[in-house]
Amino acid sequence: MEVTTKSMPYEAWKDNEYIESLVKELQGNGANVVVGSFDKLINWGRSNSIWPLTFATSCCGIEFVSLGAARYDMARFGWEVARSSPRQADFIMVAGTIVHRMAPVLRRLYDQLAEPKYVIACGACAVSGGPFKKSYHVVMGVDKIIPVDVYLPGCPPRPEAMIYAIMQLSRKIKVEKFFGGVNRQEKQEEFLKNHPIPGVED
Repeated sequence: MEVTTKSMPYEAWKDNEYIESLVKELQGNGANVVVGSFDKLINWGRSNSIWPLTFATSCCGIEFVSLGAARYDMARFGWEVARSSPRQADFIMVAGTIVHRMAPVLRRLYDQLAEPKYVIACGACAVSGGPFKKSYHVVMGVDKIIPVDVYLPGCPPRPEAMIYAIMQLSRKIKVEKFFGGVNRQEKQEEFLKNHPIPGVED
């Protein structure tokens, strides 16, 4: 099953093996014809209107802000509704450095996102600590705090790379099971239990 988006050729994507394995895992048990059709319809709408949470802690945030300007125009993809409240957002793009004092705040924001929720780790700092790697005050990757769906390297990544990362997230949403897809929520709950944050109650 070729999972693509926005008329971009299938061969141009870099993570095709991962997406194909995700498709096989999610569709392994089969699906009812009606439920499968509803899944496709709902996921088509969700994947073309994913709203980001306005959240940035350093230089990656400036690159993300430029997506809303005329040159990159994220409105053509349906992402322009950047929300200030986590309860109205679909995904959080962790754009910048996360220090240990910020970790409980990030976890709280993640907990407040409505289901289904997604995370993009944007930039070297969010992916692995970046130039502050092995530092005493910076978290060595946000995947120590919250489950990450898409990793976006760069210091800072260009706006084109951010568009590509959100398109990858869009592809991932397209192949999910909307009805009965509790396995994703169970994995999230297991992750959060295994990664406790002081000061944040589960």
